[in-house]
Amino acid sequence: MMHSLTQLLVGVPVKKILGPTDIAIETLCFDSRKAVTHSCFVALNGSQFDGHNYIAMAIAAGSSAVVCARLPQSLEPTVTYIVVASTPSALGMMAANFYDHPSKKLKVVAVTGTNGKTTVVHLLYNMVMKMGYKAGMFSTICNKVLDQTYPASHTTPDALQLQSTLHLMVAAGCSYCFMEASSHAIVQERLAGIVFTGAVFTNITHEHLDYHLDFASYIQAKKKLFDGLPATAFALMNQQDRNSSILLQHCKAKKFTFSLQDTADFRAKIVTNTLYGLELDLFQNAIANGLAINHQSVWFQLIGAFNASNLLAAYGAAQLLGLNSLESLVALSAIPPILGRMNRLHHIKSKQVVIDYAHTPDAIQKVIATLHSMLPAYSRLITIMGCGGNRDQEKRVMIGQILAKNSDMAIFTSDNPRDEDPQKIIHAMQQGVYASDLSKVLHIADRAMAIKTACLLAHANDLILIAGKGHQYYEEINGVQHYFCEAQIVQDSLSDR
Repeated sequence: MMHSLTQLLVGVPVKKILGPTDIAIETLCFDSRKAVTHSCFVALNGSQFDGHNYIAMAIAAGSSAVVCARLPQSLEPTVTYIVVASTPSALGMMAANFYDHPSKKLKVVAVTGTNGKTTVVHLLYNMVMKMGYKAGMFSTICNKVLDQTYPASHTTPDALQLQSTLHLMVAAGCSYCFMEASSHAIVQERLAGIVFTGAVFTNITHEHLDYHLDFASYIQAKKKLFDGLPATAFALMNQQDRNSSILLQHCKAKKFTFSLQDTADFRAKIVTNTLYGLELDLFQNAIANGLAINHQSVWFQLIGAFNASNLLAAYGAAQLLGLNSLESLVALSAIPPILGRMNRLHHIKSKQVVIDYAHTPDAIQKVIATLHSMLPAYSRLITIMGCGGNRDQEKRVMIGQILAKNSDMAIFTSDNPRDEDPQKIIHAMQQGVYASDLSKVLHIADRAMAIKTACLLAHANDLILIAGKGHQYYEEINGVQHYFCEAQIVQDSLSDR
């Protein structure tokens, strides 16, 4: 694809231009190693690397234009320099121009929150596909264009990958795109250039403070998504989260709420909640917003009160997208548990095993509470969990305390230690354990051995929860990802006995 630099700069707030803009640009890049002849290099300021230090390398590789926040000391006379206030924002807008604004040809819905993003996005994607529509998605687990799966290296891809994949969705005839919007992506302006039809807020709890530094900054990161919604969009908020009102302070979009407890536009009551699924009574009271009153009772394959909230969010978004109420509920009821999200393994020798991605204090507390409510009399909950290395350290004490207090037995173990010593991470978790709970805690740094030990110690009708990794099939140690399949370890451990 060949564009003029003038076309690519449409809508980009430019501070200064040195050189002609009526030049041909064949590709955009922000990695100097991907620069080629007729490319435009955008110098991003990353947390680890500053793209401004690689401008000379990009020019040497053939870049004929450079977008930067500050000019290099030495300027090449044959290169056009564009100075902007924000290079990440400029990249997103230029990428949207490059791919002819694909988000304007789709109904794009962003889902943000500490927990539940992946589940809600997968529910929405699978729902519309089951209803016969064409859709794509961006999620922590994978990205999809129709049935074609692409690996996901980040919860939300970079701006170039986002726009190019949106372009693929349009070319494939998609009508919808559902995407997770991480706080990192919002702050780093990876969503610049995307026109959203709507956004969903699930919740916000303690997480990512290694990056945002404090909770107030974390909230402001989420808020930026809703600040940027157009008046034509919808904002669907979890009314049970007290921070939802903060996120809406400067939001121009049409505002709607969902809740399992309060009076809201979309409400649900849990009728039955078991390890095999849950039954919900759903109520829709949004006459003021042009939606009809509705009441349905539906059985879903997902389990847990938090998944009831996720299902309600997906149902609410479906209605705000104008989809048929009954058809959307039928489709949602046919969706099996999302990979790594409250996945119940097959009943093995009278022992139940659940694998879940919960890795925050709030998420693990809710998962444990849900599973405890489903335990048969005199059965125990054995929980296996660790904390990731090189990540938010404050939550380690909190998670250790929650696991020990709320499990009948807790095994502290490894979970992607990265460059840290797993034993030190486990020691930090131990600091949160009350003296009265010490007897319930085991330390087994080897995660495979921890799982095998739990399988060995479990009695008939006990439930084993393996938390933290969910869909991940690897263990990251010292920069190397080693294949690691929890379901297979469980199967091997229980089959051997």
